Amino acid sequence: MDRLSILLKHFNPHAATFHQGAFCGVTDIYGQGSFGHAHLLRSGRLSFRDKHNQLIELVEPSLILVARPVQHQLIATEADAAELVCATMRFDGGANNPLTLALPDYIVQPLRELSGLTGSLDWLFAEAFGEECGRDVVLNRLFELMLIQLLRHLIAKRSIASGMMAGLANPRLARSLTAMHNEPQRNWSVADLATLASMSRASFAAHFHQVVGVTPADYLTDWRISLAQKRLREGRPIAVIAGEVGYESPSALARTFRRKVGSSPSEWLQQKTT
Repeated sequence: MDRLSILLKHFNPHAATFHQGAFCGVTDIYGQGSFGHAHLLRSGRLSFRDKHNQLIELVEPSLILVARPVQHQLIATEADAAELVCATMRFDGGANNPLTLALPDYIVQPLRELSGLTGSLDWLFAEAFGEECGRDVVLNRLFELMLIQLLRHLIAKRSIASGMMAGLANPRLARSLTAMHNEPQRNWSVADLATLASMSRASFAAHFHQVVGVTPADYLTDWRISLAQKRLREGRPIAVIAGEVGYESPSALARTFRRKVGSSPSEWLQQKTT
C-alpha cells in the first residue's frame, strides 16, 4: 500500500458541512470537541485570527485548514462580501492521531497555489451554491477528497519541513516509514529499515532523526501506541491488540502504553469515554 493510503486506512477523515453562502460578522471557534475545521473562501475578503492572535488577511479565494481542535476566529464585514463553505473534519483515531499531529496548527493557502485540487474545488463550489438533491452528502465527500488531495500536494511539494509528513516526502525515508505503518507487528531493526532506504545503518539513523525528529525506534513505538489507542476506541480487547501492534503480551503493551501516555490502556479509554 502506498505511503498515504496506509495512513488514511487507519485515520480516515469524515467531513460534515455546516455553512455555505455569504458570511458576515465574527465567528469564534473555540477548539473544543474532537474535530478540526476546513474553511473555503470562494470570493470576497476574510480575516483569519489564530490562537496566538495573529491576523491573516485573505483577499482571494483561499483554503484554511485547522486539522485539530485549535481555537481560531473568522471575521468579515458586509463590505467584504465573503462567500464561504465550511465543514468540520473528524478523523478515525481521535483528534490527536499521527496524521493530524503531523500537520501544522493551521494551513492558509490561496487556491491558485493548489492546482491539483482545482477540479474537486470547482465541483465543491458548484454543489455548495447549487440546488441539486443530495447536496449535503456530496459536499461532505468532496471535503474529504479535498483533504486527501491536499495531503498529496503537501507531500509532493515537501511543504512541511519536519516530522512524519517530511519523512513521507523523502523518497528514501518514505520506504521505511511506510513499512512500519504497514507492518507494525514486525520486529523492525534499524538495519532492516536502513536496507529499505538503501542507506547505511548509521546514515539512516542520523537522517531519520534529523528529518522526522525522533529515532526510528521511538517512531515505531509511537505508531504502535497510536494504533492501539484507535483500536481501544473501537472496542477491541487488549489481548488481540497487543499481537496486532507488535507486542508479545498484553502486559508488555500496557507497560509501554503507560510509559508513553501516562496511564494504563483501561484508564486512558475511560478518560476518552467519560
